[in-house]
Amino acid sequence: MLSISGLTKIYPGGKKAVDNITIHVEPGDIYGFIGHNGAGKTTTIRCVVGVLQFEEGEIYVDGMSVRENPFECKKRIAYIPDNPNIYDYMTGVQYLNFIADVFGLSKEERASRIERYGELFEIKRSLSQLISSYSHGMKQKLCIIGALIHDPKLLILDEPFVGLDPKSSHTLKLLMRELCDKGGAIFFSTHVLPVAETLCNKIAIIKDGKLIESGRTEDVKGNTTLEDVFLELTE
Repeated sequence: MLSISGLTKIYPGGKKAVDNITIHVEPGDIYGFIGHNGAGKTTTIRCVVGVLQFEEGEIYVDGMSVRENPFECKKRIAYIPDNPNIYDYMTGVQYLNFIADVFGLSKEERASRIERYGELFEIKRSLSQLISSYSHGMKQKLCIIGALIHDPKLLILDEPFVGLDPKSSHTLKLLMRELCDKGGAIFFSTHVLPVAETLCNKIAIIKDGKLIESGRTEDVKGNTTLEDVFLELTE
């Protein structure tokens, strides 16, 4: 579903933010990507979704190169960044219909999905309001609905649980599992290690741009906790 092979990203000035990373995310995987601030998580994710160009390596989505087929790759991806910067001058429902237009959803498809997700995230009554009036958490919920509305095959999330209340966090976890049960896959960064340990079947740990551990969650953490392993490897 997602294949990152030898990815290297160098910023102007020579800083190597990502150094020869290789990660493979299979259908059905919920793959957690963890590391300290500045370790290279967001840079990696932005390369995957086509926001950043990269110097070396290859990234494939559903067998297609992000370099050679960026448009086709983006059709299959939904991306939620760490900071939900969305159009404040729109109402919530206008924004969701805009996303639905981009992906060519029928009126019936978008209506049923907006109805369903609006109720699940308890934001349905606020969709007629301007996004400028939304709290950070409400904007995060709207971004999540916008990401799910076209039924993506690959969901890319950067710190998705930040700003969500406990009930919405639980709802998102259930929807993540639902997507993977249908043959999709998820690759996401998080600082919430207990969530990663219980939710993810695979984990990758990055430090200073380099991958220092990856594999099945039970193999990475062994007989201890993911938090203990993370602290041991990154200190």
